[in-house]
Amino acid sequence: MTTGTHGKLTIRKSRSGDLAFIESLYPAAFREEDLLPLVRAMMACDEEILSLVGERDGLAAGHAVFTLGSIGGTERKIALLGPVAVDPNLQRSGIGSAIIREGLRLLKALDVEQVFVLGDPAYYGRLGFLPGATVKAPYELPQEWSQAWQYMPLADEDIAGEGRLQLPDFWMRRELWGE
Repeated sequence: MTTGTHGKLTIRKSRSGDLAFIESLYPAAFREEDLLPLVRAMMACDEEILSLVGERDGLAAGHAVFTLGSIGGTERKIALLGPVAVDPNLQRSGIGSAIIREGLRLLKALDVEQVFVLGDPAYYGRLGFLPGATVKAPYELPQEWSQAWQYMPLADEDIAGEGRLQLPDFWMRRELWGE
């Protein structure tokens, strides 16, 4: 897999030796949310995810996961972005954005047509994600999260369409989707 370098930041596919960093990163970055069970399940499924680590000056600084999936009833290749975390001491320095952009580039090379995310519209909007995804999340989202469900077309044409996201089992827990 190709790696990308962004200034002093090197972005590469995660390796088994990164697990301790990843397991310490999420509790530090998300103090009010326990993402470790999800992250551990994701990291155990190499073929269904694209897991990227950003290193600044040789030290792990951030992590992002893209989960490969499909839209129910179609052959379309899609991905779900998340979770994304950056060392709290390095947040707001462009690390998360750089890792996400590299992941999008790699996914496009794999012929993934769309990427979805459930997150802050202001942040993800700056990266090119669009509100109003017509493809539904695996479970109904709370109304107050409607603007947070976003998508980005990677194909030459916007194939938004309709349907429901089909993802690996680790994402198929209702509580991950706000219920």
